[in-house]
Order: sequence, then structure tokens, then C-alpha cells
Amino acid sequence: MTLLFFLALSVLAIAGALGVVLSKNPVYSALSLLLNFAIVAVMFIMLHAQFVAVVQIIVYAGAVVVLFLFVIMLIGGDLGLFAARGRGRTIAAYVAVAAGALMLLGLGYMAIAGVTASTTGNVPGNGSVQAIGEVLFTKYLLPFELASVLLLVAMIGAVVLARKPR
Repeated sequence: MTLLFFLALSVLAIAGALGVVLSKNPVYSALSLLLNFAIVAVMFIMLHAQFVAVVQIIVYAGAVVVLFLFVIMLIGGDLGLFAARGRGRTIAAYVAVAAGALMLLGLGYMAIAGVTASTTGNVPGNGSVQAIGEVLFTKYLLPFELASVLLLVAMIGAVVLARKPR
């Protein structure tokens, strides 16, 4: 049952990715990207990585797609600037074929080497929020706090640079 659900999600994710690439309307491309991010988040939940799924929704679906839509609306989404023409489509097709070949090569190498996929990996507590929070606030407390201070300084610097001179 889990395999069937995963295969259905995989087909939907591929359809969303194709919608991003093949849509001529950039707003529809951004919405297809949102669909793709949501499906990937559901796949993370299937792997019991709830924290990663929530971060996927908040950061990518919540922030990145909104930023894309903002830029599209700012420069005018109906101007036809995003449509790939002639040579651009040819290059995109070559890149897609190369990426597919690399994936098949990697899968072939895994089959020859006898590598099996593991759903747990080295993620503490299978990626649960509690396990990640525990590790983050004990073992990695100093780097976490330094990153917080760095982001605070960057935010203050952006505000100072953006203010109007008196």
C-alpha cells in the first residue's frame, strides 16, 4: 500500500515538474512549483521526517513561491519574457536527457554495488521535530546562536542601508 501511495505521489510530482517547465504562463509555472513542493513534503512525511516536511512547506512553498510570484507580477507575467524559444528549448531538452542518463547511471551503479535504500539513514530520531530540536539545542547550540546573531546583524544592516538619508 505504501509503495502504491509513493508511486502515485511520484507521478504527481513528475506532472508538477513538467508543468513548471512546459507551461507558457509563468504564474501557472509557479503554481505547478507549489504543487511539486507540497507533494515532496508529503513524501517527507511518509519517511517520518516531519520537521523536514514542515520546513519544506514554510520555506519553499511559503517563501520561495511567493517571491517568484512577486517577481513575476513586478516585471509583468504576460509579456512573454519567460517562453523558451528555438535554441532554449533545444538546450533544455539536452539537459533533461543528460540528467536522465545520469540518474540511470547512478541507479545502475547502486544495483551493481548492491546498495539498498534506507528510510532511516543517519537522521536522529528519523527526522522528528523533537529529535532534531534536542540535537540542535544541545550539541549544536553555539553554531545555532551564532547563526541567529549573524541573521540579526544582517537584518539591522539591511534596515540601515534602506533608510532614507535625513
